[in-house]
Amino acid sequence: MRSSSPLPRMSRRGRVTIAVLVGVFVLFTLLGWGVQAWTDWLWFDEVRYTEVFTGVLLTRLLLFLAVGLGMAVVVGGNLWLAYRLRPRLRPHSVEQATLERYRIALSPRLGTWIALTAAVVGLFAGISAQNRWNQWLLFRNGGDFGIKDPEFGVDIGFYVFQLPFWRYLLGVAFTAVVLAVIGALAVHYLFGGVRLQGVGDRMSNAARAHLSSLIAVFVLLKAIAYVLDRRAMLLEYNEGAKLYGAGYADVNALLPAKEILAYISIVVAIAIVVFSNAWMRNLVWPGISLALLGVSAVAIGGIYPWAVQTFEVKPSAKDKEAPYIQRSIDATRAAFGLGATETTPYAASNLTPPGNLATDVSVVSNVRLLDPQLVSETYTQLQQVRGFYDFGPKLDIDRYGVNGKVSDYVVGVREINYGELTDQQNTWINRHTVYTHGYGLVAAPANQVVCGGQPFFVSGFLGEKTQEACSSQTEQIPAKQPRIYYGERMAADDYAIVGQADPNKKAEFDRPVGEGGGESYTYTGEGGVKIGSFTRRLLYAIKEQESNFLLSEAVNKDSRLLYVRNPRDRVEKVAPFLTLDGDPYPAVVDGRVQWIVDGYTTAATYPYAERVNLQTETTDELTNRGTFQLARENVNYMRNSVKATVDAYDGTVKLYEYDDTDPVLKAWNKAFGGDLVLPKADIPVELTEHLRYPADMFKVQRNLLTKFHVTNPGDFYSAQDFWQVPNVPDAPDSGQKQPPYYLFTQFPGQEGPRFQLTSAVTPNGRQNLAALISGSYVDGKPRLEVLELPDQTRISGPVQVHQQMTNNANIRQQLNLLSSNQAQVQYGNLLSLPFADGMLYVEPVYVKSNQQDAYPLLQKVLLSYGDGGSFVALADNINDGIKQLVEQGKKAGQGTSPPPTTGGNPTTPTTPTPTATPSATPSAGTGNPPPTGDLAAAADRVQTAITEVRAAQTSGDFERYGRALKALDEALTAFQQAQQAANPSGAPSGGPSPSAGG
Repeated sequence: MRSSSPLPRMSRRGRVTIAVLVGVFVLFTLLGWGVQAWTDWLWFDEVRYTEVFTGVLLTRLLLFLAVGLGMAVVVGGNLWLAYRLRPRLRPHSVEQATLERYRIALSPRLGTWIALTAAVVGLFAGISAQNRWNQWLLFRNGGDFGIKDPEFGVDIGFYVFQLPFWRYLLGVAFTAVVLAVIGALAVHYLFGGVRLQGVGDRMSNAARAHLSSLIAVFVLLKAIAYVLDRRAMLLEYNEGAKLYGAGYADVNALLPAKEILAYISIVVAIAIVVFSNAWMRNLVWPGISLALLGVSAVAIGGIYPWAVQTFEVKPSAKDKEAPYIQRSIDATRAAFGLGATETTPYAASNLTPPGNLATDVSVVSNVRLLDPQLVSETYTQLQQVRGFYDFGPKLDIDRYGVNGKVSDYVVGVREINYGELTDQQNTWINRHTVYTHGYGLVAAPANQVVCGGQPFFVSGFLGEKTQEACSSQTEQIPAKQPRIYYGERMAADDYAIVGQADPNKKAEFDRPVGEGGGESYTYTGEGGVKIGSFTRRLLYAIKEQESNFLLSEAVNKDSRLLYVRNPRDRVEKVAPFLTLDGDPYPAVVDGRVQWIVDGYTTAATYPYAERVNLQTETTDELTNRGTFQLARENVNYMRNSVKATVDAYDGTVKLYEYDDTDPVLKAWNKAFGGDLVLPKADIPVELTEHLRYPADMFKVQRNLLTKFHVTNPGDFYSAQDFWQVPNVPDAPDSGQKQPPYYLFTQFPGQEGPRFQLTSAVTPNGRQNLAALISGSYVDGKPRLEVLELPDQTRISGPVQVHQQMTNNANIRQQLNLLSSNQAQVQYGNLLSLPFADGMLYVEPVYVKSNQQDAYPLLQKVLLSYGDGGSFVALADNINDGIKQLVEQGKKAGQGTSPPPTTGGNPTTPTTPTPTATPSATPSAGTGNPPPTGDLAAAADRVQTAITEVRAAQTSGDFERYGRALKALDEALTAFQQAQQAANPSGAPSGGPSPSAGG
C-alpha cells in the first residue's frame, strides 16, 4: 500500500524547484570552469607553452575518467551482482517483514539507485585521481638513473618514477574492494542473502561465494602490498641509526618477514575461497585463516623485528648499523649533489694581520660593504622619485664588468607598488591603465660608498644626469628597454591594460621628468593577451568580475591584458613540476632587464637518502623579507636543473636546462613533448655571466653538510664532529639562522676571484668557527667547497666575533657616539674571509636617523683578524681599517702586544663584567706556545660563559643573567686552577692573554 512506503513522495512543485536550483548551480559552476579554462588557454598561448596546458588538462581528464569509471564499475557491478544473486525464497521472520517494505520501495528503481551510488563513488574517486597527474606523467615517462639501490640492486628510477604510482593504484584497489564488500553486504542483507534471524543458514551459498571472493581479493592485494613494502622499506626512518633507509633489524628480520607474510596472504586467500565454497561451505575456517594472518603479521612482522632490534642491535648498534649508516651517507650525498664536494684543510693558524692585507687585490679590494637588506631603504629614498615606486624590502647581488673590471653590484628594480597609490590615484583607470610599469634597474658597486655613506649609483636613471658626485654621470649598465611591466612587487590582481589604437594617444605614465611632470608612453611589446574583441572583453569581465572591461573607453581594439606579472608565479604556471627558488633576481642581459629564477627538480623516494623539509631548511633571517618562503615539501632528492628567465618588458618565459644529467628533468621534458626546456647549449653567453649558485639549494646542501661531511659511519654514529649554522651575529637570541651571502672574492685554492655564495658553520653546541662552505660555478658546473678548520681551533665564529668587536672598550665608546635617542646603529653582513692562513672579519656599521623617511647610511666598518678579538679596528672605510690592522700586526711582531681590550655593556654600567678574558690562543708576537689539554678546555669554558652573559644581558632575562654570572665565576675559578696546575713555578706560560671581551 502507498501509505506503507517508508519513502514519502515529493510534490511536483518541489521537484521542479530542486531541478531549477541544481540546474542554476551546475550552470554557474560550468561557466566558472569554462571561463577559467578559456582564459588559461589564452594565457598559455601568449607565453607559447600551450603544451603544458593541454598536457596537464588531458592527463587530469584521463585519470578522472579511468579511475572514476573503474571505481564506479567495481562498486556498481558488485551491487548489481549482489542483487542478481538474491534468494528467490526467504524464511518468514520479523526481520524479513521489516525489510520487505524497503524492497518494495527500491526494487522498481533499483538500477537507478545503483547507478547513482556508483556515479557518486566514481566522481569522488576521479576527483582524487586527477590530482595525481604528476605521478602518472613520471610513471609513464621516467627512465633509469643508472644507479642501483644497495639492497635489491634495482635502479633508482623505479623508486622515483614507478613506486609512488604503484602504491597509489594499490590504495585505489583496496578502497574499491572495501566499498564493494560494504555495498554487497548491504544489498545481500536487504534482499535476504544475509540474515540475522530465522531458521536455516544465516547466509545463502551465492552470498557466501560473492563476499568470500571479495575478501580473498582483499587478502591478495595485501600480498601485493607486502611485496611493495619490501621496496618501500628503503625509504623509512631507521630509529636505531637516526637516518633514513632500512637498518640491520629491517634487513635481517623485517625484510624476510614481509616476504613470508606475502606467501601466507596468498595461502589465506586460497583457503578463504576453498573453505567457504568448495569444501566446508561455512565461514569458520575462513575466519580462522584471517585470524592466523593477523597473528602472523603481529608475530613475524612486529615482535620478531622488535626482538632483533632490542636484543641484538641496541647493545652494539654502532657496529651493527655501520653498513647501513654508510648507505645513508652515500645516498644522501648523491641525492643532493654533495658527492663532488671538495674539502680542504685550513689551519687558520696565522693570528697576526699580515702586511699584504694593505696591497691585496683579490679579497680586500672586493669586500662587500653594502648590505642588500639594509640599503633597500636607501635605494627607495634616493631613487624613488615618486611615492608609488618601490624597490622591495631586500635588494639583490649580481656582478657586472664595468670599465674592464668585474665586481659585484647591489641591484634593484624600480617597480610600481600599487599599495602606495594615493586615494586619488587609486581608481580603476589609474591602477590598471595609467600606472602600468616601473622604470630602470638601479645598481651600485657593493664595495663603494659616497656622499656620507650613500651607494654610488651607476644605472637606472630616470632622465638626464646633473653634475652630482653621488652617482655616475652616465649609465654604466645601460638597458635598451628599462621599463618594468613584470616584477616581484606585482600581486595576483595587479593586471594592466595596455596598447592604443591611436599612436598619438599615450595613456601610460612612463617616468617623472622635471618638477612634478612626467612623460607618457604606449606599450609596444608582444606581451599580454589581446582583448580588443567584444568576446574577449566579456570573457575577462566575467573572470575579473569587472564591468569596466565592457564599459570603459580605455579598453580599445588594440588593448592587451597583462596578468600573472610576478616572475616567480609566471614560471610556476609554465613549469608546475618545478620547485622554485625563493629569491628571483634581475639582470641586464643584451640590453633588456631579465628576471632569473632558479628551478629545482625534487623527489621524495630516493632510497636511503635523508629526507628534509624545504621550508624548514631554507628559513632564515631573510625569509619573507624580499624572498618567498618555500612550501612545506618533504624531499630526499634535489637538483638545480633549470634556469628560467622572464623578460621584464614583455613577460617572455624561457626555461633552460642547466643540469643535463638529471633523469627527473628528462622525464618531465619528455612528458611535455621533448622541447619544453631548451638545451643548456642554448643559454646566451651574456646570460651565463649572471647565473649564480641558487640560495635555497645552497642552504639545503649546507645544512646537510653539517652532518654529512662526516663519511665514516662510526664517527657519524657518535655525532661528535657535527656542525651547526650559527644564528644572526647581531641578534643571536632571535633564533634566526645567519643567511649565506654572495661575494665576489677568492678563497684559498681558487685560481682567481669568483662570484660565490658563502656561509660559516660552527661545531655543534659551540660558537667557534668550524668551516667555511662556498658554492660557485666553474666552467658551467656547480662546485661546493669546504675549508675545514682543525677540530681544536680557537678561531671565533660569527656570533663570538661580533660580540668581541662590539664589546671592545674603545669601539663600544665610538659606537655609543653613533647611536643616541635620535639615531640607531644597524649592522650589515658579517663577512668571514680566509686570508693569508688566517681569518679576516668585516662588518659594516650603518646609522639610521629616527626622523621620518630616514634611511641607513654606512658610517663605519668593523674589522678583525685572527682569533676575532686580539686585532680589532673600527674605521671610516675599509682601507683605513686594513691599515689599522696591519699597524697592530707590526707592533705585535715587534714584541708589543696590542692594547688590552675590555668587555662590558655600557647600557648597564653597574653590572659587573670581566675586563680580561682568557683566550686559548696567545696574543700574536708573545712567543708563547698555545695552551693544550685542561688549560685549553678551561679557557673554552670561560669564553662560552662570557658569551652567555652577554646574551643574557641582551635578552633582559635577569634570572638567566644571574645564572650566567654564576657560571662565569665558576669558569674563571676553574681556569685559574688549570693555569696553576699547568705552570706551578709561576713562569710565563702559553696561557691567557687579554682579548676583546671573549
